[in-house]
Amino acid sequence: MQQLQNYINGQLVAPAAGRYIDNYNPATGEVYSLIPDSDEQDVAQAVEAAQAAFPGWAKTPAEKRGRILMKIADLIDENLERLAEAESIDNGKPLKLAKTVDIPRASSNMRFYGTAIQHFASEAHYMEGTEAINYTVRHPHGVAGCISPWNLPLYLFTWKIAPALAAGNCVVAKPSEVTPMTAFLLSEICMEAGLPAGVLNIVHGYGHKVELPW
Repeated sequence: MQQLQNYINGQLVAPAAGRYIDNYNPATGEVYSLIPDSDEQDVAQAVEAAQAAFPGWAKTPAEKRGRILMKIADLIDENLERLAEAESIDNGKPLKLAKTVDIPRASSNMRFYGTAIQHFASEAHYMEGTEAINYTVRHPHGVAGCISPWNLPLYLFTWKIAPALAAGNCVVAKPSEVTPMTAFLLSEICMEAGLPAGVLNIVHGYGHKVELPW
């Protein structure tokens, strides 16, 4: 039986406590995989990895960040059949729906933000009666915590993480423990795409145990 793993600091790792949760196929009621039963130890490792990766990722040119996100989008498209089947089994939705909506929209999310970050425009406003000009500057904030629901697993997961990554933030993300499979497969895709270690960290488990520290 397949054991999913957390994605921390660019590697697939077992939960620190070595515990797992049964993952059920909703169509049959049968357990078909095991999910990390992560806790504060795993979250701490993920946050530490994200914090360490942040200075380098924040300084990475937007064009290069965009290219990596575009590569992730391309790999999602290349793995459409595999991802759609995983989504259908994990979530119980029709395979056709996963192939035509969920997975294509996930790659679209990565592609949209990967290109949008390269086209930021600012406005400057002269303050009458002074020598000052007001203008907007956008900088990455730091480490973002992203939590996604079960009903559109990869679609909404990428919708959360893509803009944060594009802007130069690092991410600690928690997918739903009910539908974790495509988030796990995304971690493999990110490794293949060359996303630097620690930029995205995915911690699986129950919400009351995988508590993000902010």
